[in-house]
Amino acid sequence: MYKKRIIVCLDVKDGRTTKGVKFQNNIDIGDPVEMAAEYYRQGVDELVFYDIIASARGRGPILDLIAKVASQVFIPFCVGGGIGTIEDIRSTILAGAEKVSLNSQAVKNPELITEGARIFGNQCIVLGMDVRKDPTKPSGYGTTIHGGRIDTGLDALEWAKKGVSLGAGEIVLNSMDADGTKNGYDIELTKMIAENVSVPVIASGGGGTPQHLADVLTEGKADAALIASMVHSGQYTIPGIKQELYKAGIAVRNND
Repeated sequence: MYKKRIIVCLDVKDGRTTKGVKFQNNIDIGDPVEMAAEYYRQGVDELVFYDIIASARGRGPILDLIAKVASQVFIPFCVGGGIGTIEDIRSTILAGAEKVSLNSQAVKNPELITEGARIFGNQCIVLGMDVRKDPTKPSGYGTTIHGGRIDTGLDALEWAKKGVSLGAGEIVLNSMDADGTKNGYDIELTKMIAENVSVPVIASGGGGTPQHLADVLTEGKADAALIASMVHSGQYTIPGIKQELYKAGIAVRNND
């Protein structure tokens, strides 16, 4: 039976893990290397590391920090932020990442998805999407880049389909409206994208309770749920969340 994945996201700014609400008012919450090691110990299925200011500052990935995190975790590890060239993808993978997430740079240069998938395989290329409600768009949602600071004018559903057709092997779908609120994922958005693409969709933004994960993994048809605030705060642990999902009849990976 296909098992749903729980993925922890570390948003990194100036070498420290940070957390905000709707990409605003970020506060320092710890050392990403120590946090990665702890979530790995708890049995998280995958880890995502986002350098949230790299693209806005026009610089590439922080390879030494990526390598330190990679040395602590022996699970799929995805890195995003500032990856704008094939060389950036190569050096990030060589530093220890299994996958790279392309977001702002993919919008600016869609060919990067195709080339990346051709050289490293579709499974290595993740399309990161920061999406917010926009009634002027056909799907009701628009796409932003640079940490939500710039509206791309792209319809979210159209861009998701295009990204997959270009070679993305997975989508991390972040609801900007729900990000950091802990009020639940955008089920409607997640379901719409998941039903219209042929690759796994990871729901992101809004996870606050195990029930929220259960809802997005079932009703929202997500293949995985990305969490941050609910575990960073210490309110929940990975084993505790998995136990709740298991009780709800959702097949999750046990880390025996």
